[in-house]
Amino acid sequence: MMKVSWLQDQLPRLAEHLESSAEELNGLDAQLGDGDLGVTMVRGSRQLLEIREELPDDWGMALLKCAQAFTKTSGSSYGTILATGLMAMAKQKKGQAEMDSSEWAGLLKVALEAMQQRGKAELGQKTVLDALSAAQKKLESAPETGLLDLIEVVQQTIEEFRDKPCQIGRARIFQDKSIGLDDPGMVAFKRLLEGIVPN
Repeated sequence: MMKVSWLQDQLPRLAEHLESSAEELNGLDAQLGDGDLGVTMVRGSRQLLEIREELPDDWGMALLKCAQAFTKTSGSSYGTILATGLMAMAKQKKGQAEMDSSEWAGLLKVALEAMQQRGKAELGQKTVLDALSAAQKKLESAPETGLLDLIEVVQQTIEEFRDKPCQIGRARIFQDKSIGLDDPGMVAFKRLLEGIVPN
């Protein structure tokens, strides 16, 4: 069973990985959007490090504070969508001090639904939701799936969508240009997962 201390242990490595991925994410985003996705992820992770020691033992409250960290530091749509998913998971875990790995599929499902509603997006439009959905389905069918295998599922989704056009958000303006490019949001989700893989 995982306690909030598990999350606290992951945050330094996660922040370091996102710092090292910032230039890549900014570059991907610059081809289709504002070019600030890396900045968004770095600001969010730095804020998470700042509140790391203050996270309460209650998973619901801890996830809510993580959501607030991203809301506080990022005005971007990606930061808002990410915070929405974290808040949905926080509601599910309110009052609980432990988490079993078998809960992840259900938690990602509520996060996905909330993020879809907030972003007014549908699956198949080449967004982070497609990568999240692929990971959620993998965990639903095989709850014991390890993080490395989950990252592989996300990578396969990135490749599957590479030659499709972006259909929503600012990137939809450049639909033709987006064909052949990786979706920045999907790549950012992959970097998040990589950041919590133990060395």
